[in-house]
Amino acid sequence: MAKQVSQKAEPIKRKHTARTTHTKKSKVLWSFPLDKLDLIYIGIGLGIIILGYILMATGISEEPSLAEGKWNNPIAVTIAPILLIIGYCIIIPLAILRLFNKSKNNE
Repeated sequence: MAKQVSQKAEPIKRKHTARTTHTKKSKVLWSFPLDKLDLIYIGIGLGIIILGYILMATGISEEPSLAEGKWNNPIAVTIAPILLIIGYCIIIPLAILRLFNKSKNNE
């Protein structure tokens, strides 16, 4: 009879094969493209637009026009639309175009 040799299960020893090199993640430097002056221009533009809508709302009444064909409130008819055009077409685009001008100068 052959004697059976009992072998104990030995843990397998492996060499550490994981990568030991540490790669550092490069930080992406990102800043908000609009600076303080651009935000001030946008704020002024929004303020003028809001003022234009408030002045335009003053013309809302039971009888917005008189019998002679004149409006009761000339502020709502003339000044408010002018303020809206200045806000939408001049000040807000000015703030945006300043951003593109800065990017050309940085290159």
